[in-house]
Amino acid sequence: MTTTLITGANKGLGYETARQLVEAGHTVYAGARDSERGRRAAERLGARFVQLDVTDDASVRAAAKTVEDDGGLDVLINNAGIEGRGEGNTVIGAEEVTADDMRTTFDTNVFGVVRVTHAFLPLLRRSAAPVVVNVSSGLASLTALSDPDHPAHFYPGIAYPASKTAVNMLTVQYAKAFPELRVNSVEPGFTRTDLNGNTGHQSVAEGAAIIVRMARIGPDGPTGGYFDADGPLAW
Repeated sequence: MTTTLITGANKGLGYETARQLVEAGHTVYAGARDSERGRRAAERLGARFVQLDVTDDASVRAAAKTVEDDGGLDVLINNAGIEGRGEGNTVIGAEEVTADDMRTTFDTNVFGVVRVTHAFLPLLRRSAAPVVVNVSSGLASLTALSDPDHPAHFYPGIAYPASKTAVNMLTVQYAKAFPELRVNSVEPGFTRTDLNGNTGHQSVAEGAAIIVRMARIGPDGPTGGYFDADGPLAW
């Protein structure tokens, strides 16, 4: 049986991804920062709860020890993320953004991916078919954001797209460093979640589909790529 860990799994895309993978027969660890919410979510899902705050080294190490003691890991889904909106749920634009805003966003979206991947890498390398899925964004695409004919071009924020572009670079470099792993970035699409104030036009079921698909690839699947539901995306 495939064992999968999902960060930020107590709600939104993480929760729906967990639901679909449990349904597909995976043993799922639902990672969440808040123990009470995480346990409730795991109970509803039929998953195993593990306390995991991606911004805290001790929390991540403890989670890795728990999963190791229970038998190991095959699939890691780095889903936990924040957008970093300001007052009135508005996107923080170029004029207002500060170094502290960037630091806060990167601590979860980028350094969190590194913390978790580093801690769980020894477990993944023991798996016969290890997979890492990094939940990125269409806003990570330099091609899209620099194209005045693309809808993403008009997104005014800096911290979130910069962090997700960095995640894509992590994907490329991890995939090269560990060819035995399948490591990919995915763009779920503009999905209704708390991250964007529920302004997205897709359901979480639609958004989670590409995450689930890439979590289930085999050893002959792609690695080092960036995908949405329709296929590869331009970096």
